[in-house]
Amino acid sequence: MTAADPVKVMKQEVGKAAAALVQSGSIVGLGTGSTTAYAIEYIGDRLKSGEIKDIVGVPTSFQAEVLAKQYSIPLTTLDAIDHIDIAIDGADEVDPQKNLIKGGGAAHTREKVVDYLADRFIVVVDSGKLVDRLGSVFAVPVEVIPMAISPVMQIIEKLGGKPELRMGVKKAGPVITDQGNMVIDVKFATIDEPGNLEKTLNNIPGVLENGIFVNCVDLVLVGEVKDGQPLVREL
Repeated sequence: MTAADPVKVMKQEVGKAAAALVQSGSIVGLGTGSTTAYAIEYIGDRLKSGEIKDIVGVPTSFQAEVLAKQYSIPLTTLDAIDHIDIAIDGADEVDPQKNLIKGGGAAHTREKVVDYLADRFIVVVDSGKLVDRLGSVFAVPVEVIPMAISPVMQIIEKLGGKPELRMGVKKAGPVITDQGNMVIDVKFATIDEPGNLEKTLNNIPGVLENGIFVNCVDLVLVGEVKDGQPLVREL
């Protein structure tokens, strides 16, 4: 019998800690990504066991929708509700002010709609996602309508960014989002004012949304492995 992968166990524990915050009767924003997938699984387990009841989920992507159905979590849409009690989602970078870069899975537009609507937004990450300054490691994903790719890239270059069209893996051609758009990944030398950059990028004609999330996170659950043991701490 092989030993359990401590990184996988750590992600499971972070997901479990987030799922434990969901209370009966809640409308839950269901995020996208590998760690959030475990949270969705454990919410389903709690429902199945009767530990919680009357939960409905709002998925942020096709991935989240498929997982929710797999774990028997009833789903709803933003048309049918007037609030979201709690959202659980991952991030690609988290700075000390709990600002985020998201969009590694190209779902940041739907994620931003759901996460910002939530009364409480919980972020689940491993410690490798913590950075001193946004943009240190990860590029900023920008979702763009297909006809505007060239002019948007030209404007971004004038802003000092280095844009690159995200290409598919195991698929010829660019990544296509759930909305049918494309993603430009933009590397900036420094991001001194994330809130200003978020607004500037979104004001470019043809841009639908970008992956900078500011002033929206209530709690960050950080998973790490120390001495071979998975730990979860709050940021």
